[in-house]
Amino acid sequence: MTFAARLTTSARLLTATLGLTLTAGLSVITAGTASADTGEGEQVMLKGATTASYYWDDASGRAGDTGLPASGKPMQKGLAASPSWPLMTEGYVLYKGRKAPFFVGDRGPGIPSNRGIMLDLDAKTFADLTGGEFNADTLGVDGNGGKGHIKVTYVITKWGKGVGKKNHPVPFETRAWSKKDRNPAEPVMLATSAKAEPRDENKSGKDEAEKATPKTDEVKTRNVASTSNTGEAGGIFSGFALGGLLIAAGGAYAGRHILRERLSVKRG
Repeated sequence: MTFAARLTTSARLLTATLGLTLTAGLSVITAGTASADTGEGEQVMLKGATTASYYWDDASGRAGDTGLPASGKPMQKGLAASPSWPLMTEGYVLYKGRKAPFFVGDRGPGIPSNRGIMLDLDAKTFADLTGGEFNADTLGVDGNGGKGHIKVTYVITKWGKGVGKKNHPVPFETRAWSKKDRNPAEPVMLATSAKAEPRDENKSGKDEAEKATPKTDEVKTRNVASTSNTGEAGGIFSGFALGGLLIAAGGAYAGRHILRERLSVKRG
């Protein structure tokens, strides 16, 4: 093989090695992003399912408005009411493949919580989840087929610091929202993607309450730090480190053959 041919072969080897390295790195990054979207491997405070309603209290007195939220925060998108969780608790809900964050800024629902309706989402979030539009005049949701209640999966990522039950929700009338919880739920590690199931609108209130019973098949852990970010960074570092070694090896191979070619030319 001539000197030029050997040089061309070595260049092709280096190009192929670099391409494989970049592909591996991109694969690691993509996998990390997918994991973050699905919630796999995420440590959370609580996970369960309930029926959610919606409201919008802006102290205008319209549509059954009961005044400003109990937390003192202005009514806004992402502000939800809970009958028992501590104020400023944070989390998200899942419904038919859609995910929406929330924080507990108010108390409620009241009597409906006796029937298993344990979460009152703000009207704008409810509209986004159900494919409708928030009506600023009526404070309701239009264009979602008349849905007023939906079955959601809830995931709590951070408990509020005040009074309230740090576990699966209970009806408002129990007054758990006014008591200090000294036995909070143990954190859970989400082993698989959390998926919400559509609610059957034909079921009775009794069936809704039964469906609202918390799921207890999660694997519980204590003091387990999330490793999603460190795992992703380590994977990327390892990928590029391996790529560097491969490129160095390829360079050494090319240099060795170039040297041999030059020596053979001189000897000739």
